[in-house]
Order: sequence, then structure tokens, then C-alpha cells
Amino acid sequence: MDKKYIENNGCAGMCCRGCGKMEAPLNTFDWLAGVPGNEQYTDIVEVQFKNTHKGYYRNSNNIPLKKGDIVAVEATPGHDIGKVTMTGRLVLMQLKKTRLTPESEFKRIYRKARPVDMEKYEEAKAREHDTMIRSRQIAKELNLDMKIGDVEYQGDGQKAIFYYIADNRVDFRQLIKVLAEVFRIKIEMKQIGARQEAGRIGGIGPCGRELCCATFTTNFVSVSTSAARFQDISLNPQKLAGQCAKLKCCLNYEVDAYVEASRQLPNRDIELETLDGTYYFFKSDILRGEVTYSTDKHIPANLVTISGRRAFAIIEMNKRGERPAGLQVGESRESKHSADLLEQENINRFDKAQRNSKKRNKGGGNGSEQRKNNARREKNRNGAPKGGL
Repeated sequence: MDKKYIENNGCAGMCCRGCGKMEAPLNTFDWLAGVPGNEQYTDIVEVQFKNTHKGYYRNSNNIPLKKGDIVAVEATPGHDIGKVTMTGRLVLMQLKKTRLTPESEFKRIYRKARPVDMEKYEEAKAREHDTMIRSRQIAKELNLDMKIGDVEYQGDGQKAIFYYIADNRVDFRQLIKVLAEVFRIKIEMKQIGARQEAGRIGGIGPCGRELCCATFTTNFVSVSTSAARFQDISLNPQKLAGQCAKLKCCLNYEVDAYVEASRQLPNRDIELETLDGTYYFFKSDILRGEVTYSTDKHIPANLVTISGRRAFAIIEMNKRGERPAGLQVGESRESKHSADLLEQENINRFDKAQRNSKKRNKGGGNGSEQRKNNARREKNRNGAPKGGL
């Protein structure tokens, strides 16, 4: 077997060059990483900083880079430290998303990070939490209606970006002066939304997985309650809201499929006329393409479930002035039950089992002692066997 295909860290050699740690935020899979000459296709490299920030830099020094390398890149002022997340042809595809071209101006990659660079980087990152707490106190003292959610130091410690949340416009000119005097660094302020803050903090969603905004989501599309209505989800604010107190981003994932499937079902306001009477819409199963009708407009009565095709056929008959004998004429009258244990079994079955166990244990003692007592009584009743030859 060729050495370059020997397993490395759990996967083949070609795969490892494009993979990254799945727990890393904004992780991407470079599926062209193993193609010969892919790295030389373009000198533009994608570099990630901390959790939610990525940038594109030009490898003008032709440094051999691969995914996962730590590099020192040009910054204003000084330099910053980041991790290479993509090289080669896929970088050009990513540029189209950001509306950039290979001819655009990009900052340069200086070198691979040295031990001295990593020491400064670790020292700068260690100051972020304390800086955030202190900056919040300063903003409170200045009576500013804002919340500083995160602080990101540059790799060389000369600059820091303060991410803040504010409902209204904030005049933070005095805040910048105070922060610059206290921390002796260059200050940059960036306003973010509630979803971006949740992505920077991270956490676990109700699905049991890490938050989408903390892993792969970069473009936050607006979410409306109509997405929940299309999917027949109860409009409960506590269940629909995420950790950012906004509507969950995942409500948009399947809404297009539900909208397309709902077109195969009739309008809810249409009533079906049959010889049995008038049927009103009660509920629908969009993905299964079934509609349930009731003979009462307000309460469930004489519920009948039919397919969307059958409902459209009855509507066409009503338009011609015809009434079918019933909703299920021409279809199987077998009702489809849900997999509910209460419908499949009698709920009193546990009580029966308990009564049977009481009967078996009645009389005291365990089972072996009970059998011995019964055998002794039977022996005494029939008398002792006669001995002798």
C-alpha cells in the first residue's frame, strides 16, 4: 500500500489534508486538497481568526501552506495570527460569495508563525476576558446604553476589536478615549446583532447539537413567523426562540419543502359537499399529502382522512354540481393510526400483571416453599405408603 494513503489521525492521507476539527467553528472541508497542483492554482489563501472572522490574504512569498498551518499575516498596524482554512481552487469559489475577484487588493502573508509569535499571541488572548469585564464597567460609568459582548485582540497585542450590541445609536467617542488610555492599545468598535453574539459565545441548542451560528452559519437570513405557520408549528415564543432570544435560524431550513408540498393540498377555506353532509377542514399532514375533514366547523366530529388528490376530485365534482356518496368512495377505508402505545394496547394491562403477581405470592413464602407445602399436604391427605416386600 502506498505510504501517502496510510491512515493518519483516523482517515486516509488525501482526506486529512482537507479535513479540520469538526468542533472548530466555521469548519470547512477542502475536497480538492489532495489534487496535485491544487495549492499552486492561486496564491490567495483563506485564513480564520478566533471564532467567527475569516479573511483572504495573498501568499506573495510562495510559502508552502496547507490547511491547519498557523501564519502571521499583515494587519493595521503590526501583524495578526491566524489559521489557514482553505487553499487552491475552492478559495476562488469562496471569493464569489464575498463579491471579490483575484485581482482585488489583499493583504499579505508574512510567514509561518514562529514560537515568539505564538507567545505574544497567547499573552494577548489571555487578556481578552479581563479587558471585556473592565470595558463593560467603563461603559456603565459613562451611562452608555450598550453591551460589550466580546473582545478580540490582534496577534501582536497592538490592537483590539470590541464587539458591542445596542438597540439605538450610541456615541462612544468618549468611550474610545478612555479605553485607549486604560489599555494602551488601538481601539476598534464593531456593532453586532443578537445572533452574531450567540455565535461568538456558543452553546448547545435544543436539538442537542452545537449552535448553527457557532459552527457553519455566516449569513444570517431574517426569520419570520410565517416559516412556522407553513410547517404547522405551534406559535409558542418560548419554543420558537433560540438562545439569542430571536426566532431560530433552523426554521428556514425546511420551509421551502413544506411550501412546495402544501401546493398539493386544497385551500383550508374550501368545504366539501357530499350526500352525507358538509365537511370542513380540520387538519392536514403536509408531508404525507393527507387532509382530515370534520362534519362540524368548530369541533372534531366524524373525522375522515383522505388524500389531497381525492380532495381535489371532490372539489371538481362540487363545481359541476355533483355530490359524491362519501369522502372515501374509491379509496381504502382503512384508517391509518399513529404509532401511539395508548392506541395499540390497553392501558389496564399493567394492572392485570400486578393482580396476577399478587395471586402468585398469596399465602406467604417464596415459590419453592409454597410447592413444598402443597406436596406435604397432598402426602398427608393420601396417607403414608405401605412398606415391606
